[in-house]
Amino acid sequence: MATPVLTVEHLSVEYKSARGQVKAIRDVSFEVLPGQATAFIGESGCGKTTLALSLVRLLPTGGRVTGGQITFHKGTTAVNVLNLPAPALRRYRWADCAMVFQSALNALNPVLRISSQVQDTARAHGERDAKKTERRALELFERVRLDPDRVYNAYPHELSGGMRQRVLIALGVLLDPQVVIMDEPTTALDVLTQRTVIDVLNELRTQMGFALLFISHDLSMAAELAQRLITMYAGQIVENGPVESVFYAPMHPYTLGLLRAAPTLTGGREELNSIPGSPPDLINPPIACPFAARCPYVRPICTEQMPPLEAHDAAREHLSACHFWPEAMAARKSAATVAR
Repeated sequence: MATPVLTVEHLSVEYKSARGQVKAIRDVSFEVLPGQATAFIGESGCGKTTLALSLVRLLPTGGRVTGGQITFHKGTTAVNVLNLPAPALRRYRWADCAMVFQSALNALNPVLRISSQVQDTARAHGERDAKKTERRALELFERVRLDPDRVYNAYPHELSGGMRQRVLIALGVLLDPQVVIMDEPTTALDVLTQRTVIDVLNELRTQMGFALLFISHDLSMAAELAQRLITMYAGQIVENGPVESVFYAPMHPYTLGLLRAAPTLTGGREELNSIPGSPPDLINPPIACPFAARCPYVRPICTEQMPPLEAHDAAREHLSACHFWPEAMAARKSAATVAR
């Protein structure tokens, strides 16, 4: 098996609040292989964006990593991201690991031309050759299906939402990073533009070979883009496996609930099955299974003991944190097939 490009071990993150410490991420561990696309799914507030921000050390004021380790593997060198000094961290953030934020409209400076923002990004991360940067940007704009000359000299307001999103994608890979993180890359885009963005991401990842981590509420997009799917709930990973295995044989009731709540393009007009209840309070999170209060398969052990995240399939690739995972997997047979 290939050496992972990014390893996260027992990561925990907390936010300071008036009521106490919000335990936003709790003991999260996973690996990302070179060139692999990994999707993180789950309800709002489950910790997906906090996890992404932790990987590039951009947590907002009041947030801090309280435990664990993030290791970036560059060739034969293993780099502890949490211990990087400021100059090395700046290089890591764009040349090694880049992040494309959710809102393209807010991420671009409205009073600067795209060309200025491209050059500023390159200079801030050590690239001083303006001509080289311009050639690279024009090449990337063409790859993401934009008119290079027009877009390079335009202001953000002169571009549509889909065009701005593709500009951000091009900016994200400007310095050829090994890992690209994307937070809701198709939010607020129409269906046709979403299709274009998905195709662009697939093409770029295939051509450039970077690992893609993306956060999404769109299960169909996750099914199409990802090779691996990670389900998060209440700041923890509750399921992690190959995308087809998770979609067709989920081993956690929460993942099953998300799949059942997704509308389909085929089949009858059945009502969507929402997940009852609400996520737990992360200031005082449960000591046992965090999903127990909402789970249809709950048993006494679920409220007494935290289930370990462990592999249950023959290939040892599909992990689930559930005491009664066979029941969730069996129930999937009666769930509607998610449109792919």
